[in-house]
Amino acid sequence: MASKVREKIKLVSTGKTKAGKRTGYYYTTIKNKRNATTKGTGKLELKKFDRRAYNVETGKCGMHVVFKEDKVK
Repeated sequence: MASKVREKIKLVSTGKTKAGKRTGYYYTTIKNKRNATTKGTGKLELKKFDRRAYNVETGKCGMHVVFKEDKVK
């Protein structure tokens, strides 16, 4: 019998809105538990586009930010 190697995860944005609150933007994906270990924690951190994140330099919304792994409920 095959074991479950792939796990469904949610990548949550670390970006902030103009008011300084979290955007709440996320992506859902799957990961291979055997291959996706980063620095001993096993949690993914990817840099992706968040259209709600406020960019201070340009004064507009939308920028690339770090997304951190969270479990799907």
